[in-house]
Amino acid sequence: MTETSNMRGTRKTCGHLEKGLDHWRSLRCGPWGTACSGAMLRPAHLSFLNIAACSCQSRTLKDYALPNATWSQDMMDQFNKFMEMCKDGTWIRIPSYKNVKYDIAGWQGETLEAEKEETEARLFTRNIDTEGLGFEYVMFCNLSEKRVVCLFQPGPYLEGPPGFVHGGSVATVLDNNLMGCAFITFGGALMAKLNITFRSPIPLGSVVLVESKVERMEGKKMFASGLVRSTDGETIYAEATGKWFVQGSPNMVPVVATVNTKCF
Repeated sequence: MTETSNMRGTRKTCGHLEKGLDHWRSLRCGPWGTACSGAMLRPAHLSFLNIAACSCQSRTLKDYALPNATWSQDMMDQFNKFMEMCKDGTWIRIPSYKNVKYDIAGWQGETLEAEKEETEARLFTRNIDTEGLGFEYVMFCNLSEKRVVCLFQPGPYLEGPPGFVHGGSVATVLDNNLMGCAFITFGGALMAKLNITFRSPIPLGSVVLVESKVERMEGKKMFASGLVRSTDGETIYAEATGKWFVQGSPNMVPVVATVNTKCF
């Protein structure tokens, strides 16, 4: 393939990504959710100031990022540990819902009422109604460090090799977590590349930490890294690096918000 053909291919790919960003931005529920076109991006840290109120007011929506009877003691211990760190505003728990529209609103700190006729579309990581069978997870973010940590307990429906988690499920939680870095920093992005190195299989029903952080920015491109490790830090299950196209301002600096964690 010639250099000219490569350049044409790159321009075509970038054009598709830009169209995708424009479509996402035009949606009222999108990461730049605005009622009118051409509105300025709301700084991510201002959105997070409303997260506590969102969690308290959305009584009609089930928040899947809260403990349920299937969470193991290890999962509960990690959850309580991070909730303690939330009390001074250093970390913030992110609400999670089964529909993408509501889930994005949770990241934005917005309050949405449940609709009478809900769409059949489901967020991939929340597509199983029975608790404990699929993705059991809760995400926390640290705005000042541009970091996201996910507590993940994989259920039996995520099996790959006998007794262990399917590699695609591991890739999903890494993708989900890395995208969180884009939300807390710029309000949203589209993934262009994700590289994963699998180092050790994850036993079903175990609890792992999925960590991600923003590494650097190059114009509108965000580079981030992530890893999946055991709660004691002794085992690394997977590592990842990726590139995202963002729509916000690269100069936007998050500010740590103090929130009321009692309603969580």
